[in-house]
Amino acid sequence: MKAPDSSSFLESDHIELLHKTKAFTDPSYGCPPNMRPIERHLLMGVINLNKPSGPTSHEVTAWVKSILGLQRAGHSGSLDPGVTGLLPIMLGKATKTVSALRLSGKEYVCLMRLHDIIPERNIRKVCSEFTGPIYQMPPVISAVKRSIRVRNIYYLDVLEIDGPLVLMRVGCEAGTYIRKLCHDIGLALGCGAHMQQLIRTRTGPFNEDTAVTMQELKDAFVFWKEEGREDELRRVVRPMEEGLSHLPKIIVRDSAVDALCHGASLAVPGVASLDPGIKQGQQICIFSLKGEAVAIATAKMDSASIMDATNGLVARTERVIMDVDVYPKCWHRRNAEVV
Repeated sequence: MKAPDSSSFLESDHIELLHKTKAFTDPSYGCPPNMRPIERHLLMGVINLNKPSGPTSHEVTAWVKSILGLQRAGHSGSLDPGVTGLLPIMLGKATKTVSALRLSGKEYVCLMRLHDIIPERNIRKVCSEFTGPIYQMPPVISAVKRSIRVRNIYYLDVLEIDGPLVLMRVGCEAGTYIRKLCHDIGLALGCGAHMQQLIRTRTGPFNEDTAVTMQELKDAFVFWKEEGREDELRRVVRPMEEGLSHLPKIIVRDSAVDALCHGASLAVPGVASLDPGIKQGQQICIFSLKGEAVAIATAKMDSASIMDATNGLVARTERVIMDVDVYPKCWHRRNAEVV
């Protein structure tokens, strides 16, 4: 059964920005994400880890902390022990951004086993009916309360059918249970089905192109510690900003950064550039002119309104990412806005 429509899948990574005003950044303050000193890079990084079969997501995250000698790390959404594939892990201060990545869209390659031989045309027809918003009840063994909820299936492509085995690629909203999806498809086909194997191939902005193994992480860290080589460690540990690139963005002037770091909301004069298509109420990320993540916020205007406005509240800060005093104070507080 389908539910009301929901939002679309992942935003494009290559959207041309709208420029509201000319702005220049002072090189004396802040630092481009890919130029941070390596020790700080590790505290503000993300690893696009290729999780092996066997350990839990929690165990893998604990191993990453142990390898790098960090106090904090957080993963972007649990994978069952037998499931492999992408498990982005935020490190140190970057754990503040885990929720934004956890709620991003996911892609899986799934091998489903039907409990009987069904004509291929019937399989493809039924699978096509499971795209769009659907109602889904989480399975008995799950990390959430069992209640019916709406989840979006952005696409479900049947790649190959071999007897009772169906290989498919599924793009879906965060929180979708693929093993429950297989079960429901089996019910619709009238034969029953279960998930036999699952690989996560995309989560938010991350895909398999930048995925690394636990062994690669260990080797890169040892090379740096024993030989002073940073290049491999920087390849394995990416700037945390890459884990936020799927969010609509607003880029602010240097003069607005410190106020945002103190929890102030963003007003129109602080805006330099922005993504087109920002919607009121949407979660966005605020960046500095150097590309540093400053804060996660909720948009209070859409893109067209921001471009037309000369004053007013653009976005309300929800979670500050950057430390205070990285940029100089160039603001006065008035109604909790950046002025």
